[in-house]
Amino acid sequence: MHTETRPTPVAHTDGPHPAIQQGSAPQGSGPVPPAFGAVPPVPPGRPGRPRDRKRVGPAVFVTCLVAAGLLGGGVASGASALLHSAAAKTTTTAQAAISPVIVNNTESVNAVTAAAQKASPSVVTISVSSGSSGGTGSGIILDTEGHILTNTHVVTLDGAAADAAVEVRTHDGQVYKATVVGTDPLSDLAVIKIDAQGLTPATLGDSGAVNVGDTAIAIGAPLGLSGTVTDGIVSAVNRTIETASSATSGGTSSDGSSSDGSSSQGGSSSQNPFGSSQQGLSASAQDSISINVIQTDAAINPGNSGGALVNAQGEIIGVNVAIASAGSSSSSSAQSGNIGVGFSIPINQAKRVAEEIISTGKATHGQLGLSVQDKTSGSSSDFTAGAEVASVTAGSAADKAGLKAGDVVTGLAGRTVTDASELTAAAREQAAGATVKITFQRDGQEQTADITLGAAS
Repeated sequence: MHTETRPTPVAHTDGPHPAIQQGSAPQGSGPVPPAFGAVPPVPPGRPGRPRDRKRVGPAVFVTCLVAAGLLGGGVASGASALLHSAAAKTTTTAQAAISPVIVNNTESVNAVTAAAQKASPSVVTISVSSGSSGGTGSGIILDTEGHILTNTHVVTLDGAAADAAVEVRTHDGQVYKATVVGTDPLSDLAVIKIDAQGLTPATLGDSGAVNVGDTAIAIGAPLGLSGTVTDGIVSAVNRTIETASSATSGGTSSDGSSSDGSSSQGGSSSQNPFGSSQQGLSASAQDSISINVIQTDAAINPGNSGGALVNAQGEIIGVNVAIASAGSSSSSSAQSGNIGVGFSIPINQAKRVAEEIISTGKATHGQLGLSVQDKTSGSSSDFTAGAEVASVTAGSAADKAGLKAGDVVTGLAGRTVTDASELTAAAREQAAGATVKITFQRDGQEQTADITLGAAS
């Protein structure tokens, strides 16, 4: 059972940032918004398909696909820490350009080649250093003003550095100093900014329209190899994972083991895979966060963190964040790599968080205000999978919506809830103050209610 502390109010955004818009394929759809710049046309992709609304299967505990550090410590349930270290030395001179997508035979270009050519100029390589530690990750250019989307764990060296030095290498090989606009440990997203001209903003797709089996293309800098393109398919949608928070000791706090069910009681637990590996740095205690993700079998490795997951039209559908790994133990010093199970934060969620960070310096997340645990079977005739309410905080969003101890939450904001972690993830991906539908069972009867979410700390 998880007990909640009352959240500290978080500032709301005054509205979407005008420079970040959701794009679409350019064919026959009118001019591309100026914020995204001109992009080359690509062959028509597969037609639009209905949205996936539900998920199946239990929550998965994985570690961050991080951009820095050494392997130190593992986690339960077959997932191990995956860390990629890089030289701590920073350079201010222009390095070799990121290799372009090479086309040797224009008569046999396929959809992956076309999509990669369109999206690659919008993906950058990020170098981060603090003291004797450093690492490499990836990022996605959002607008011509220089805002770049990446992971919190990239710019904080897995939560070990609150004020690391950040540099960005663009597609044309130019290197720029970057400033951190804001980090959001609850979603493991961050926005940085560079002062550069001629940037190519990414075209954002609709992650809500993604189907299992769709082409998925990962672009980033795995193992420091900038401009790397891999492809596969979307192997699952609406997956819930738990991963270590990258909140720094001097930064925004994570939700920890919040009452909305950031981890399952009696389920897998995490050892801190980061703290002792960052020599000379002071890492905060690593709480876990629950996030909804797109799962893909496109090859993703350390250094892909913060990079793009792209559809066949060259539109960004996700931000690569984590990878499942097998066979590593807490005493292993070997680097873990791709095993065909990678995870990306859906771009619809990432877009909202980025807009709020750019507008206010931070993002908001919904909170229910209750303590939950995974529902366990009492008898074969009355078992309902979901998040069982243990207690409700007086005056909270859940209290105002009429929830009571003993209720079993089975859905929130259109997402199916089968355990405590999924409930946390569903609440956190909503903005604070959002009004959504909550579905729950009480005395064997299904009920629904409107709930206006509070603000997670």
